[in-house]
Amino acid sequence: MDWAQVLVIILSLFLAIFLVLSIVLTMMLIRITKQIRTITDSVERTTSSVEKTVVGISNVASATYLTKILKNYIKNYKSDK
Repeated sequence: MDWAQVLVIILSLFLAIFLVLSIVLTMMLIRITKQIRTITDSVERTTSSVEKTVVGISNVASATYLTKILKNYIKNYKSDK
């Protein structure tokens, strides 16, 4: 066997190994991106529900604050008469 033929065989083996590794890594990257997409969807739903909750709480808090102000105003108005 000639050295050139041995070198071609060695290079073709390394090329086959790198090809298999690249296919495996590509499949793993596809799985990871699917998991990331699932996680981001879950986080988006969670933040949306938290935002709705905060808006609801702020509406209740502002209504309570307005009621307190009106109550104090009415009490002061009655005490002045």
